[in-house]
This record gives sequence, structure tokens and C-alpha cells, in this order.
Amino acid sequence: MKLTLMTVICAVTALLTPMFASAQVDHFGVVDTIYADVAKLDDFNWTITVSYTNDQSVVGLSVPLKMTAGLNRIIADSAVYTGGRVEKFSYKGFRADTAIQCVMLGMIANLGPTQNILPSGNGRLVTVFVSSVENKPIEKLVVDTATLHPNNSLLVIADRSQLEPEADTVPVHMSKKLEIIPAFVARQEEVVAAETD
Repeated sequence: MKLTLMTVICAVTALLTPMFASAQVDHFGVVDTIYADVAKLDDFNWTITVSYTNDQSVVGLSVPLKMTAGLNRIIADSAVYTGGRVEKFSYKGFRADTAIQCVMLGMIANLGPTQNILPSGNGRLVTVFVSSVENKPIEKLVVDTATLHPNNSLLVIADRSQLEPEADTVPVHMSKKLEIIPAFVARQEEVVAAETD
């Protein structure tokens, strides 16, 4: 009995170690959160609104999303950053992969002589539009984060001005302090059927 119990404990520990290793990390206060709000536009089109809550200045975000709609093949066909918190960022990337039903969103504040940052706050970053590939109705869209090739995972980079002491360049040994692994929350908008009289 004791040997079986010890084997189970060792197995559970081995299985949970990767989960704890990739747990949320934030060196600047409370853990930040990225939200993916899923909403239905019509039978063939849905949206994923990606929002972010942060308590420090940010200069880069990597948001990989895995999408599933049961047996229905879907694609993220466009993304709109206009009106979002990162609208002024130098780079706002969108890469969809129909084969694995994923989308990679990347946002970089500065690629040159700009001074863009994402200040602390909360709100929408981008809205992704999803449609049915085979023109079949999408009954339910499920979204989660993932790690996409070549090692893109959910990650946020804080502004270097928050390091002590502030420097023009960040030494390699201090660069990990700027990496934030936020919490990820997917929320499904409830579809309310219209009442008929």
C-alpha cells in the first residue's frame, strides 16, 4: 500500500512540475491578466476580443491563441487594432494558421525612434474575426492560449525604465526581470434567445 501511494505521489508531482514552472510571473506587482472574450456575430462569424489588465508600463506582447469549433474548420481571417490600447504601437502583428486553427498576435511598442509604451490600465487590445472555412454554422467557439512554433508563448515585456537602476541597455542577467507571464482568461458571451410574444 505504501509503495503504491508513493508511486502515485511521484507520478502526480512529475505531471504537475511543468504546470508550476510555467505559472504566472510578474516582478512588478499583481499578476497581469489577458482576457479573450468570445462573441457570436452570426451563424458563420464570431469575434475574439483580446483585452489586457496591467499595473506597469509594457513595451511588447505575444498572444498565441488556439481556436476550436468542434468538427467545424475555422479561420481567424482578420484582426482590428484600431481604437485599442496598442493602436499607436510600431508593430501590430497577426498571423493565422488554418492547418492548426491558431492565430499569433504580436505587439511591439517601438521599432525605431518612437517613445511608445502601454501604460498601466485595462481595456481592449485587438479584436480578431473568426469565420467558418466550410460555410457550416459555428455552434460554439472555444479559445485558449498555446505555444506556437517556433516557441511563441503568452508573454509580456515590461518597460526597462522600471528596473533599478534604469539603464539604456538591459544586461542579460536582468532581462528575465522584464518578462511577465500573465494569467489567461477566456470568457464566452452568453447568447440570449429573443423572446417571442
